[in-house]
Amino acid sequence: MQPEEVRTAAEARAIVEERGLTHVKVGVFDNDGILRGKFIDRAKFFSALEKGLGFCDVVRGWDSNDQQYDNVSFTGWHTAFPDAPVRLLPATCRSLPLEGNMLLFLGEFAGRAEEVCPRATLRRVLARAASMGYGTASAAAEYEFFVFSETPASVREKHYRNLTNLTPGYFGYSVLRSGVHAELYQALLKLADDMRMPIEGLHTETGPGVMEAALHYAEALEAADRAALFKTFVKVLAQRRGLMATFMAKWSQQLPGQSGHLHVSLARKDGGSAFYDESKPHAMSDEMRWFVGGQQALMPELLAMVASTVNSYSRLVPGYWAPTSATWGVENRTCALRVIQGGPKSQRVEYRIAAADINPYLALAVAIGSGLWGIGHRIEPDEPITGNAYDRKLPAKRQLPRTLTEAAERLTGSKAAHELFGKPFVEHYAASREWEEREFRRAVTDWELARYFEII
Repeated sequence: MQPEEVRTAAEARAIVEERGLTHVKVGVFDNDGILRGKFIDRAKFFSALEKGLGFCDVVRGWDSNDQQYDNVSFTGWHTAFPDAPVRLLPATCRSLPLEGNMLLFLGEFAGRAEEVCPRATLRRVLARAASMGYGTASAAAEYEFFVFSETPASVREKHYRNLTNLTPGYFGYSVLRSGVHAELYQALLKLADDMRMPIEGLHTETGPGVMEAALHYAEALEAADRAALFKTFVKVLAQRRGLMATFMAKWSQQLPGQSGHLHVSLARKDGGSAFYDESKPHAMSDEMRWFVGGQQALMPELLAMVASTVNSYSRLVPGYWAPTSATWGVENRTCALRVIQGGPKSQRVEYRIAAADINPYLALAVAIGSGLWGIGHRIEPDEPITGNAYDRKLPAKRQLPRTLTEAAERLTGSKAAHELFGKPFVEHYAASREWEEREFRRAVTDWELARYFEII
């Protein structure tokens, strides 16, 4: 049996037995899209397939540096950190080819923890689509990421300064670079295939040591699994080869940020496109137009769920190939939303505000949920922008928050967010983003030292 054939608990048990595994790896994704996991022995795994298992609920209450949020009610010292229930998902079974015969299964929080679980939040959004009479929402992620000839030890020794990029110079779509480093490219393509997160396109981007990978589209929950796993295992592959990869939104002041664009489409129950209507302008059905209208209208108030780190806002500045306001256009890469006329099979919208640092579950929950909200409320978008969107002066309602704190405040006050994602999730997640910015405010940066140390 192959991992992609596993659908049921019985099949999950069977593949573990076939491989003769004594242990299995299981994992859950946290607020920041970081995979938290552990090995469990086969007896516990077989039991967990039927009854679930527990993860210490602190994983729902700490940041990317394992520091506890001090402003959330779900978990903390006041709860004494009990286990939160997790259900295992047999259909997420993956081979781990870098770990011999090992298998990985993802889990999803249950019980009260389900209310604040990113994967469950996306699943609830997709249930909304089904309740509105739609079939499948499909999605795909495309990531830009920089690769360095560094190790976790060396970057710390250098204090993350003067790092050595895998390659020098600006060589977008370079056959030279991908040829010289063919073993790395081939290893990445094979790993992605073996782990059921296949790459549709892989090339060098413009910048030293930067790559772009476009993943194949899939049903949206599967697409989010693929996107989240891709980030984790690109890093694993790189570090096993004496390299490092970063998915920060913007790691260098001198270079453009790193995108994590999301492509989204919506099908009817008969499988036909809900977005395509050849009789309409740009072949956009009424539903697609309203979908884009909802995405545009809600982008400023839901931005914290997409631009989720302090660093995200360093990317959202003019002139660096990243959107700066809630705009849309047809085949316009200067806009936050790019409508792609793909015909009846691939008519879609590209959610270009997203960076490589996204939690894919939450970013897709926003990209799809806001569109469904637009359909439900028949929200008309602005006229599509032609030419350079950066040159346009837009009304205040289209301006994006400039900091993570502002974005978190907008999210907390958003009626649509509470409707789409639930009050417990919104309050928990917004508090976690406020914590993130407060942690940043405690830091004294190199910029401040260089600017103020002597002269002030």
